[in-house]
Amino acid sequence: MDYQAVLDEVAAYVKPQVGRGQVAQYIPALAEVDAQRFGMAVADADGGITGVGDWEVPFSVQSISKAFGLALVLAQDGERIWRRVGREPSGNPFNSLVQLEYENGIPRNPFINAGALVVTDRLHSLTGDASTTMLDFLRAESGNDRLAFDPAVAASESGHGDRNAALAHFMASYGNLDNPVPTVLEHYFWQCSIEMSCRDLALAGTFLARHGLRADGSRLLSRREAKRVNAVMLTCGTYDAAGDFAYRVGLPGKSGVGGGIIAVIPGRCTLCVWSPGLDARGNSVAGVAALDHFTTLTGWSVF
Repeated sequence: MDYQAVLDEVAAYVKPQVGRGQVAQYIPALAEVDAQRFGMAVADADGGITGVGDWEVPFSVQSISKAFGLALVLAQDGERIWRRVGREPSGNPFNSLVQLEYENGIPRNPFINAGALVVTDRLHSLTGDASTTMLDFLRAESGNDRLAFDPAVAASESGHGDRNAALAHFMASYGNLDNPVPTVLEHYFWQCSIEMSCRDLALAGTFLARHGLRADGSRLLSRREAKRVNAVMLTCGTYDAAGDFAYRVGLPGKSGVGGGIIAVIPGRCTLCVWSPGLDARGNSVAGVAALDHFTTLTGWSVF
């Protein structure tokens, strides 16, 4: 496969859609990002990397971090996390309080904000430092030891994080958090503030294309666990647009309101696309279109 030729064609195809949508407004530090940016990278299962456009420009990973948090908890703690969080699509916005009350403080899945807070809480209990554990893992898998948190983004999220605080306190009232709410929120905000490029994220996510094998050849997840992370990404990774994403793209994916999306083709490669303009459900407009066109050109999907 000539990845460069495919990416060049994808970039040309989506160019009219770059800049459509709206950058995330509810986090002030993200509202300043240039909506005209577009980058895309493909990391094959052997570690090769190819990119186009702004593929080496760092951006805020935001909720893409949730996929890595889930993988790290499964690697250290096995299936126990599923006693505290479900695996079903939410059908509601990613920061909704409604379902938590109906379901007694058990989040519908690990990729809505409430579910990610539970995963962060468990990772912190397992490691003593959830955010640094994730950063160290991402540095190792991407091969980029310069990856860092963005303090301005973390502070911006913390200063405008009342909804996340409400989610956390509500779950704590049901006994579904082990650590103090401020601690969980702090580590959650720091994880979301990590800055990575398409190159970094595509490389960091290739353990999901390699059925659980890390960049150094060691095993992070069993094949079964890797399959399950990919399955939850497919059904829940793009919030209440997961059905449309599966219909258009046909791959496990995880989006973030920073405009990034990672997608996995098991056994082949991992993709990352970035374009900050978001649709009403918080997913990159040009990013979804790019992944749709990539799978159309290559014929690669899980279906």
